[in-house]
Amino acid sequence: MFAFIRGRLVCRDAASAVIDVNGIGFRLGMSTLALAALGAEGSETTIHTSLIVRDDSLQLYGFIDPCEQELFERLLGVSGIGPKVALSALSAFSAASLELLIVEEDVKRLSGIPGIGKKTAQRIILELRGTLSGQQGSPVGGTSAGQGAGPAAQVTEALLGMGFTSREIGLAMQGYDGGATDAAELLRFALKRLGG
Repeated sequence: MFAFIRGRLVCRDAASAVIDVNGIGFRLGMSTLALAALGAEGSETTIHTSLIVRDDSLQLYGFIDPCEQELFERLLGVSGIGPKVALSALSAFSAASLELLIVEEDVKRLSGIPGIGKKTAQRIILELRGTLSGQQGSPVGGTSAGQGAGPAAQVTEALLGMGFTSREIGLAMQGYDGGATDAAELLRFALKRLGG
């Protein structure tokens, strides 16, 4: 129903933002990573949206990156995953790094996300890994520019989403000699050097 909204950022809290669109304030549930990417209060912004219709409510969710929105909607298709848990997952990891965890079947790290236990993590992997890994080797959340990003760009975005600085990431990826075609191997290499 709503593909996106464009307006002025009025305020934000830990889980949502209010956008003024021609005098109407829309409250959007958002991940902490998306909230952090918003500009200053009072600035103009464009946010991709998903409307969730329940028996007793209409809830609007917002995304800076359409890749994050796509993964959010895929997560909602997994049995037992609702909007709050999907946002919790996207708050813990960027779309790129979350997809890599799913493709790599990392149950331990997925089950560490608030609201996701071991069984739910296994269900996410079972239901999503095939659809995510089948996109020409490029994660859904690889970059906002599309599917042409190389492994180094994918891993950089994933590590930025985990809270590492660009300098730390650059140093961690130096000396990798496993070839430049495998994002998962490069991510493991960098995480090992970062102590992850």
